[in-house]
Amino acid sequence: MRNELDNKFLLQVFDKIRQFGEKKDDRYLLNGITAFTDMDGYTLYVEDPKVKLQYGFHNQYHYDYESKDDIESFEKKLKEIDKEY
Repeated sequence: MRNELDNKFLLQVFDKIRQFGEKKDDRYLLNGITAFTDMDGYTLYVEDPKVKLQYGFHNQYHYDYESKDDIESFEKKLKEIDKEY
């Protein structure tokens, strides 16, 4: 996911977080990952305390993180959610 985001994978994980996660207000939490959308639903946000991923219209995305370890840990959590649920 570092060089090229796998759109299908991200959408699957986002859906699993919404389906199996705990809902708090407009956000869903599952295994340390929070997922939510903006008001119109065109932009998805998937994040943990150290990494924020914004995925939008026309498959545009942006990661916000400080270290390589943070992004690797984040990706591992996403893969675990995909595998587990």
